[in-house]
Amino acid sequence: MNRIMTIAAASLLASPAFAASGPFFSLGNTDFVVTIGFLVFIGVLLYFKVPSLVLGMLDKRADGIRAELNEAKALREEAQALLASYERRQREVQEQADRIIAHAKEEAALAGEQAKADLEKSIARRMAAAEDQIASAQASAVKEVRDRAIAVAIKAARDVVAKQMTAKDAAKSIDDAIAEVGQKLH
Repeated sequence: MNRIMTIAAASLLASPAFAASGPFFSLGNTDFVVTIGFLVFIGVLLYFKVPSLVLGMLDKRADGIRAELNEAKALREEAQALLASYERRQREVQEQADRIIAHAKEEAALAGEQAKADLEKSIARRMAAAEDQIASAQASAVKEVRDRAIAVAIKAARDVVAKQMTAKDAAKSIDDAIAEVGQKLH
C-alpha cells in the first residue's frame, strides 16, 4: 500500500516538461514538435479562412435566430390583437345577450300585465252579462207574477161583478164603455 502511494505521488509531481529530453529547439523534444504542430494547425486554419467561415456561419445563425425572434414577436402581437378582438366581440355578444334577455323579461312582464288586464275585463264582461241575465230573469219573473196577479184579479173581479151585477147594471156598463170608447177614438 505504501508503494502505491509513492507511485501516485511521483506521477502527480511529474509534468510533461520533464518528459522531454535535450534542448527545446530540437525535433527530439516533444514539446517543440507539439508547438510546431499547433502553429501549423493554426496557420492552416487561417490560410483556409476558417475563423471567418465560422464567424460567418455564426452570424448567419444569429441572423436566423433574430429573424425567428422577430417573427415570433410579430406572431405574438398578432395573437394578442386577435385575442383582444375576440374578447371584445365576446363582451359585445354578452352585452347583446343581456339586452335581449332584459327585453324578453320586459315583454313577458308587459304580456303578463296585458293578460291580467284582459282577464279582468273578461271577468267584468261575464259578470255584467250574468248580472244582465239575472236582471232579465228577475224582470221576467216580476212580469210573470204581475201578469198572473192581473189575471187572478180580473177573474176575481169578473166573479164578483158577475155575482153582484144585474142585467140593468150590465146594460148600463156596456153603454158607458161604448161611450168612453167613442170619445177616445174621436
